[in-house]
Amino acid sequence: MNHTRDKESILQLYNKVLPKLAERIYQNLTEVTPLFDDFRLEKIVDTWTKDRNASTDKEISIENGNVQQLGLKLSLIGFQAAGAQTFDLSKDLLFSLDYSYYEVGPDKNSRWMEKPYFEEWTSKELDDIAVKWSEEVIDEITQKLQGL
Repeated sequence: MNHTRDKESILQLYNKVLPKLAERIYQNLTEVTPLFDDFRLEKIVDTWTKDRNASTDKEISIENGNVQQLGLKLSLIGFQAAGAQTFDLSKDLLFSLDYSYYEVGPDKNSRWMEKPYFEEWTSKELDDIAVKWSEEVIDEITQKLQGL
């Protein structure tokens, strides 16, 4: 069955896939989050990037099925450690929504995975993406600490 980007396919990612990924990411970062004053992991939807190929001026929304990107945004605020300067860290995990598939990666230029809409995520896929992304977060924290 061939599905394209529409309200249902976007909602499925937003309501089913993102929470499962967020849960795994949170578990992977349990050793890191207490080092910060505040920690947020929230779902994001890009409602400002227009589809270059779309001819309509319809408002960009999940409702209209024309969102180009969604994902997760991690905010780690106020690093606390003896002798280290306080810093914040922000990182996205982006789902770039193409017409008949979507790509997952840490930014617009990196693709870790491509999937057709409505194809179930396996437990291994969820774990792999969560681990890979969490490792990047930890690397960035380490780099910041080494640079201080």
